[in-house]
Amino acid sequence: MDSFLVNNTIASVEIDLSKYGITGYSLVLKREDLLHPFVSGNKFRKLKYNLKAAQEQDHDTLLTFGGAFSNHIAAVAAAGKELDFKTIGIIRGDELKDKISENPTLSFAIDCGMQLHFISREAYRHKDEIEFISNLKDQFGNFYLLPEGGTNALAVKGCEEILSHENDSFDYICVPVGTGGTMAGLVKASNENQQVIGFSSLKGTFHASEIEKHTSKNNFNITDDYCFGGYGKIDMDLIRFINEFKEKTNIPLDPVYTGKMMFGIMDLLKKGHFKENSRIFAVHTGGLQGIAGMNQKLKKKNLPIIE
Repeated sequence: MDSFLVNNTIASVEIDLSKYGITGYSLVLKREDLLHPFVSGNKFRKLKYNLKAAQEQDHDTLLTFGGAFSNHIAAVAAAGKELDFKTIGIIRGDELKDKISENPTLSFAIDCGMQLHFISREAYRHKDEIEFISNLKDQFGNFYLLPEGGTNALAVKGCEEILSHENDSFDYICVPVGTGGTMAGLVKASNENQQVIGFSSLKGTFHASEIEKHTSKNNFNITDDYCFGGYGKIDMDLIRFINEFKEKTNIPLDPVYTGKMMFGIMDLLKKGHFKENSRIFAVHTGGLQGIAGMNQKLKKKNLPIIE
């Protein structure tokens, strides 16, 4: 357990903005994607204290929820395998039951020993209801419940550790936003004079309500200007940006979260959104396992893939 939960020293990389024709700013990307081979980025942070709690409460089974290409499902499956937890994944979309072999994420989860249980999209909407959870316990027995995306108070506690006193000199903290848990941790750990900017992968900025559950600080804002139409949606501009970024920096970006954030940061820099001579700290939240699934979709549409 301790070997898995150790706080690894993760490199922060200065991005050479001159390659993008940008001067007068400093941009550093923290490579949280390198935390663990299979439980990377914010998924590692979110699971850290939850796994400790599960062990302390003598649970031997983890149950959670996710979609077809969920980073969270893959991470829970991998963590369960490494730490000898049984894992159960409640998967949105009963039509996926016969397509596991075609899905890299679900195939990986199965290989890690996760038991997958497919339910309809209608039923999935009730996943947070007491009666729904009670029925799952009747079906699967006792388990440690991890919410979809992994966000709860313990997850936020883990995400606070992304920042340290070494980051106090930065003016802006940038992070991709899905459920809001990672951003909540960063806001809690930030200084009042730092501005935390969330780049939503979904339409809307409803995540603010989740962040407000965990902190009274208000030094943050969320933009959905770079969601590219919604969760899991991308276009040729984003594909081109991700491939060029890897070519220029040797850093891979996922297309759902960090790729969109970095695209947004570069656009805002070019538009002069950030105050002059400011220092910007961005978090690479991992999620690279999702590239294979996205490339499957792109190939079916005869579009260029993420390299």
